[in-house]
Amino acid sequence: VQGVFGCWTSASRKMVRPVVEQYDNLLFYPVQYEGLEQSPNIIYLGAAPNQQIFPAVYWSLKHLGTRVYLIGSDYVFPRVANWLMRQQLALFHAEVVGERYIPLGSQNMASVVADIQALKPDVILNTINGDSNIAFFHALKVAGISADDIPVMSFSVGEAMLRSMHDDAVGHYASWNYFQSIDSPANKAFVQAYQGKFGKDAPVSDPMEAAWIGVHLWANAVRSAHTTDLDVVRKTMVQQSMRAPEGIVSIDYQTQHLWKTARIGRIGANQQFDILWTSKEALRPYPYPALIAKREAKQFLHKLYKDWGGHWEAPLAQVAAEGEANE
Repeated sequence: VQGVFGCWTSASRKMVRPVVEQYDNLLFYPVQYEGLEQSPNIIYLGAAPNQQIFPAVYWSLKHLGTRVYLIGSDYVFPRVANWLMRQQLALFHAEVVGERYIPLGSQNMASVVADIQALKPDVILNTINGDSNIAFFHALKVAGISADDIPVMSFSVGEAMLRSMHDDAVGHYASWNYFQSIDSPANKAFVQAYQGKFGKDAPVSDPMEAAWIGVHLWANAVRSAHTTDLDVVRKTMVQQSMRAPEGIVSIDYQTQHLWKTARIGRIGANQQFDILWTSKEALRPYPYPALIAKREAKQFLHKLYKDWGGHWEAPLAQVAAEGEANE
């Protein structure tokens, strides 16, 4: 095997990491993540915190309000992301009025929505992953909570998921590096080619575009090296850049993360994002944010892993117990 393209959750990546390191292979990881990691055997194609989370938090405080509610799935990405957001929010003297976690895949949102109704935050910062987002936004709508009342800024809701949400998420926000609605010749050609193969209405989202970038960067590295030998390809990988649908991306030599442009969009009735803000240039990746010491980050991760019994997501029994305690 010359390379592995895949993994979705950070929990899956952290389980795969020791395997690719043991066999000195390469994993191309296409999803935005929580940072606090760097491996010579992983090319990180998705956003580091400073390329997605931090710009969105700053934008939310400026435009949506300073009383913040944190909600996420109970595994490593939301736990670390919210921990980092708390550090940033403290710098701006914002108030965290609530913080809740739900099991991956959970559809039960009654207690979470009741908590939100009681606390009345200005904005919800949402790190729920997967289909639980569908249940969450539907529960908000049923409870009469609209984007005008309490807007939600999401970090894992993309175009593909919007198809299953109908109009439940209209008016809410998301932060990504890529949106299907980017108005550029490169992106229009990309979307047209994708829909030509998979259907004229097939949606394209950020992790899909990042995965596509990864394959092309690997192929370009192989062409440059004139070989698929891993040792040689790894050296040529860090010299790669390309004009992608999201803009020009380059592999950062020091971290093996991509330089990426940050964007914020509002969900429209057409199940696409209206882009409201774009960073002036591609942002250099900082997997270890300056506001956290590396030693402190490693201790936080170690405690999560230990508390979860050697896993990167909370055991279901523990999540249920915590939910009962919160109620």
